[in-house]
Amino acid sequence: MGKEIERKFLIKSDEYKINTQYSYLQQGYLSKQKERVVRVRVKDDKGYITIKGKNDGATRVEYEYTIPSSDANEIIENLCQKPVIEKRRYYYNSDDGHLWEIDEFLGDNEGLVVAEIELTDETETFNKPQWVGEEVTGDEKYYNSNLIENPYKNWK
Repeated sequence: MGKEIERKFLIKSDEYKINTQYSYLQQGYLSKQKERVVRVRVKDDKGYITIKGKNDGATRVEYEYTIPSSDANEIIENLCQKPVIEKRRYYYNSDDGHLWEIDEFLGDNEGLVVAEIELTDETETFNKPQWVGEEVTGDEKYYNSNLIENPYKNWK
């Protein structure tokens, strides 16, 4: 069984951009129920389909498969709910060996920036870089799948 253990945080500054690379991501949702989410994503020039189960704390079941990017683009365009989520994902390797993924959302969610760290266990310790702020793991308004119906532009 595939499993994802992920914690999510807001950020306090854009220091994460120093010496980091980013990818452009576009993703759409075929299903976004609490029990299951089915997402199609294009990251740079690669396509993916991901199936995620219900969150249990910071853990949930996850299966991800590579698909042709042309298929992913067609699925996003023709079958996914709108609007599509667009973001820049920055990659930051911390001094303790963890990879942080920082998502700068675009479009209707512009201004929202969230940092994520994947862990091997919910109790695993890690160092938070200075720019990492408040934890929002489990706060459903920050779920990408919920940003379609309640985009960041409406929060203010």
